[in-house]
Amino acid sequence: MSLHADALALLDGWSAPGAEQEALRERYVAHLRARPDGLERSCRPDHVTASTLVLDGAGERVLLTLHAKARQWFQLGGHCEAGDTTLAGAALREATEESGIAGLVVDPQPVHLSEHAVPFCGGPLPDGRPVHHLDVRFLALAPAGAAHAVSEESVDVAWWPVDALPNPELAELVARGLARVRRGQSTTSPGGGSSRAAADQPSR
Repeated sequence: MSLHADALALLDGWSAPGAEQEALRERYVAHLRARPDGLERSCRPDHVTASTLVLDGAGERVLLTLHAKARQWFQLGGHCEAGDTTLAGAALREATEESGIAGLVVDPQPVHLSEHAVPFCGGPLPDGRPVHHLDVRFLALAPAGAAHAVSEESVDVAWWPVDALPNPELAELVARGLARVRRGQSTTSPGGGSSRAAADQPSR
């Protein structure tokens, strides 16, 4: 299965938690059905990206990166690459590269979707339209005592208390991630294999 096919199947079968997330899910699915190149950064004005909310095992801290271009704290993630075979795997690869942490455990079911304009991603277009990331956000747990590093894509990488986030835009994402962890849903080993579906993410 191609990365495009995996992403389309994943989003087509994802039960979104709420009307706003469902509208985004439908938007992403329509985008992928219309664009075979919909996950490539050259796809304009929109392309699908993959990111990961990394929490510690206790659910007390979140690992964030200070993005070099945006100069803002975000979850780890970015563009899909040619070698990626699953969307969850792309999110895991990005999180591993940007955090320096080996052994991250990722849940293969998305936890949150976010569409946002990205002015530093080759935009705006000649007609003035901004480039948008259609970000699919996953959840990962870091191994106990994991040491992180700063990659060339970041100014800094640091743990932040979940109740003292440096970027308020992350509040909904972190809340959804914590809710999934606290429900005790299982995650999978690195690479995006199968796991028990989250209670709010049953198969369609």
